[in-house]
Amino acid sequence: MMPPSPSEFSGLDCLSTGALVLDADDRILYVNPAAETLLGVSGALLVGDAADHVFERSPELRAAIRTARSEQETVIEYELEVAVSSHPPIRLGCSISPLDTPLHAILIEMRAVDPHLRIARLEQARLQQEANRDLLRNLAHEIKNPLGGIRGAAQLLEYELPRESLREYTQVIIKESDRLQSLMERLLTPHRMPRFGAVNIHEVLERVRSLILAETPSVLLRRDYDVSLPEIRADAEQLIQATLNIARNAVQAMQGNGHGHGQGEIIFRTRVARQITLESRRYRLGLRVEIIDNGPGIPEEIREQIFYPLVSGREGGSGLGLAVAQTLVAQNHGTIDCESRPGHTVFSIFLPLPT
Repeated sequence: MMPPSPSEFSGLDCLSTGALVLDADDRILYVNPAAETLLGVSGALLVGDAADHVFERSPELRAAIRTARSEQETVIEYELEVAVSSHPPIRLGCSISPLDTPLHAILIEMRAVDPHLRIARLEQARLQQEANRDLLRNLAHEIKNPLGGIRGAAQLLEYELPRESLREYTQVIIKESDRLQSLMERLLTPHRMPRFGAVNIHEVLERVRSLILAETPSVLLRRDYDVSLPEIRADAEQLIQATLNIARNAVQAMQGNGHGHGQGEIIFRTRVARQITLESRRYRLGLRVEIIDNGPGIPEEIREQIFYPLVSGREGGSGLGLAVAQTLVAQNHGTIDCESRPGHTVFSIFLPLPT
């Protein structure tokens, strides 16, 4: 059977969304102009190549193609990271559909994800998480008093016990009460209102850098600063704590990975973000701080919940560091975004710049 001619798909040329057609062997048959623009690659270079090769750095898209083919159903991914050849990855919404003609072909439709809608969605998620944190704080208040009573009773009981061996049990009660008390205090910590003043974001990052290097000298911490950025109005101590929590989280992730990706490396990057919406308010200019690490990445099953309290991808972790970071950034009228894949995790802090 002769392979289909590209002219058979000419009707897709006028689509504003990107379109690719794969044959039965997952080789690219056709690329429309919109897809060329989105991917930044000429269709002539892609046609005839295997999708697994072209999208070698896009595991989520390859998995969606396999699912659509095996299930013979349309797979819709509202947001995927797609990378072609040496180009930087981009965020795309994709619809992958089996076709009847040509036989066993696959149609991939692509559209750019609007970063402003993404930030608006993050804002909505932040509001929901803030409500959850309020609930947890109320719960923590209710737990603190009886916890103190349990600890006090265990201490009194310890004095009355006739044998030293029995005191091991009261020590367990006291130590576990102290551990829970510490957890309750951390849940209640970020309640202080911010003290706004002029803040140089690079001074904040340099403070965090010195703390991280003092704690973990083995980590390589690089800077990539836009030194032309102006000062912002914020609470410097809150931003230091928020950034420190994220950086520590990255260090712990890399240490837990046993240096599987070589030496642990963190990059602090600052850039201007244009036309962003924060707290339902539109800003012409914003500040973007990126904390990038080469650790194992965030497990997919918790990726959407990492800013919720008590959610942790690390054994023994309290799951409070990122939740506290988001609260502190929100108190400074900003928000946090995260993108992660094995070997590359980026936490982005968005803050308004003075107009």
